[in-house]
Amino acid sequence: MRPLTYVQAIREAHAQLLKDDPRVFLIGQGLWSPWYAGASLQDLDKEFGRDRIMDSPVSENATTGAAIGAAIAGMRPIMFHPRMDFMLLAVDPIVNQAANWAYLFGGQVGVPLVIRSVINRGGEQGAQHSQALQAMFMHVPGLKVVMPSTPSDAKGLLISAVHDGNPVLYIDDRWLYEETGEVPEGMYRVPIGQAAVRRPGRHVTIVATSWMAAQACRAAQVLEERGIEAELIDLRSIKPWDRETVMASVSKTGRLVVADAAWMTAGVAAEIAATVAGELLHELKAPIRRVCLPDVPAPTSGALEKSYYPGADDIVTAVEKALG
Repeated sequence: MRPLTYVQAIREAHAQLLKDDPRVFLIGQGLWSPWYAGASLQDLDKEFGRDRIMDSPVSENATTGAAIGAAIAGMRPIMFHPRMDFMLLAVDPIVNQAANWAYLFGGQVGVPLVIRSVINRGGEQGAQHSQALQAMFMHVPGLKVVMPSTPSDAKGLLISAVHDGNPVLYIDDRWLYEETGEVPEGMYRVPIGQAAVRRPGRHVTIVATSWMAAQACRAAQVLEERGIEAELIDLRSIKPWDRETVMASVSKTGRLVVADAAWMTAGVAAEIAATVAGELLHELKAPIRRVCLPDVPAPTSGALEKSYYPGADDIVTAVEKALG
């Protein structure tokens, strides 16, 4: 174990996967440019050659379709979308092809594909460069969706995704890239579909994803200083998500706050809240609270961004409301 940043952990996972398995290759935009990938793929083309690190034209639909075809043919592609916003151009091959192929052919053919998509917001980039669309893909049967929040999980979940044998959407957030944590040196796997209890507590359960899981850790420290013990669950995977861990925690605390840095309506937080309410309604001591983005497009103004994006303070406020 040694400390790495989130982005260094992602880069190391890619390098080890490429070295370990000749079937692994990368395709997508900006693979030869540290600006696009935020150093997460830096110099991999020099280390492994540009026949395995393929910087594609700006054609999200075509390159995703090519990656799906390669996966069906037995390769292990990692398809890179530097902005989740523009992955919408590839929804047809992802939803109609990758997600359904194994079912259409009775499991005789799989699609061992990883689609890595980056949430890249803030910095006054505006509505077309700041969207977190994970709930759209959580909705689709046949896809798995993971959202690591720590350097250790960023590496371990990417390795698990490549080895999974099914189409996995791996979502990382640029706001996490400088987060630091202990990361094992060798290859290891973090189980897909298993949440992490980052902190035990008895007063309230906080369930969070990705960037908001990191913010929830900071919120829990503030709450502890105020005498509130929050149990923090980092989902890590949103499709499938760890119902058992969440239900056990809420049964203990009787209160739930869900934090997901995407729109509130029909989002990840809505799904978790609805599931908990449907199964544990009579055990809840207070209404479920959600900490999400407002249902409006991202602003371009830096001043408005400060109000638009939730953080640790918003989680603290939601917990205090849940506690009455």
